[in-house]
Amino acid sequence: MRSTGTGASTGTGAGTGLSVLEPAAATPATRDRYVDLLRVASLATVVLGHWLMAAVTADGRVGNLLAVVPSLQLLTWVLQVMPVFFFVGGFAHALSYRSRPAYATFVRGRLRRLLRPTVVFIVVWGTAALVIQLLGGGAGLTGTALRLVTQPLWFIGIYLAMVALTPPLLKLHERWGWGAFGALVTGAVVVDALRFAADVPFVGFLNFAFVWLAIHQLGFLRADGRLRAPWVPAVTGLAATAALVALGPYPLSMVGMPGEKVSNMAPPTVALLCHGVWLVGAVELLRGPGTRLAARARVWRAVVAANGVAMTAFLWHLTAMLGVYGAMLALGVTLPEPASGAWWTQLPLRLVAAVVVTAVLVALFRPFERPPRPGAASPSPTSAAVAALGITLSLLGVLGLSAVGFAGLLEGHSAPLVAFEVTAPGAAAMTLTGWLLVEARSRPR
Repeated sequence: MRSTGTGASTGTGAGTGLSVLEPAAATPATRDRYVDLLRVASLATVVLGHWLMAAVTADGRVGNLLAVVPSLQLLTWVLQVMPVFFFVGGFAHALSYRSRPAYATFVRGRLRRLLRPTVVFIVVWGTAALVIQLLGGGAGLTGTALRLVTQPLWFIGIYLAMVALTPPLLKLHERWGWGAFGALVTGAVVVDALRFAADVPFVGFLNFAFVWLAIHQLGFLRADGRLRAPWVPAVTGLAATAALVALGPYPLSMVGMPGEKVSNMAPPTVALLCHGVWLVGAVELLRGPGTRLAARARVWRAVVAANGVAMTAFLWHLTAMLGVYGAMLALGVTLPEPASGAWWTQLPLRLVAAVVVTAVLVALFRPFERPPRPGAASPSPTSAAVAALGITLSLLGVLGLSAVGFAGLLEGHSAPLVAFEVTAPGAAAMTLTGWLLVEARSRPR
């Protein structure tokens, strides 16, 4: 059964209580509120996971708690929920594109909601990085922050790729159904076979497309009511993940680990794909109670409010966390050894402080996430091509910033992005140019 909701976005800001109450009360009965709940829950889990994994030492180094306590890596089989967000994105994109099938209009609508807060984040941090390095700073935790704060941008880059490829992939889905999903899975398997069995270099990066787009394709299947037996992907996905980790070259952790020879995340592996399939099955098995929970007025108001600031919170949550640690070091607060008893005792206070700082940053930057006023678009004959170019430049720029960070800005520090080297200024310029191209070629009347 198809839903008439937009899925992954409520389309409202979270300003005053009134601004939340009005759209929450006006939500049509046909909307799939569980999808919105999944979006909020998955992003909140990612944010919490990043805060929990950070193991900052007294000298300002940032490590990973999962490396300190390897037994905790099994928790990533439940808490690595980014596949759920991409699954929800596929559902939302299918419904959105079918309601406005002009490519430029669809891309522009999605791009503005994602890139407006992202461009502000890039400008603020880029300016701060330049000032810090001109003043001779950039050592210790500050230097680590300049390198780390952009890393979550990879998620936005992948999501932009999903937006750009929704129209052709949706056509494949409408023609082949499960066959389109199967083709992407086959591509991921072939890439891993070439990578691990044949030792073919550089082929692994293709799985950034095959793995994540396969999960995205499951969202199309859900939009058309074709995930009728969710226990099948839940059981088969979990069993396949366990078998691949036990018998293959795949590590236990479903997130990247420092010093790891093989990562399930970068590039994504078939093990991560199977993990995503099991999570999709699991959240679909919980659809009944989840729908009833989201139908409660108080819960739904909270979901609407959270959806209105979700991207802003995601962009700034590492800034908040590193700011808390920086303030503790500046104030002379002792940072216990990671995973020690004192570290666990101090954890709730650090989390509360990170929540408070994130709330302040959200209050400051949330206006840039508010959706633009609706208006009819008047794309030119070339607007679809220019929109495709614009979103391509944007996603490459965002991915580039994720890889290179803002450290070493004045030294021309670069990092590899697929087949070329990218610097922070170059990546920022690509992001901004791509955004302006899409804006310029599809303006509201």
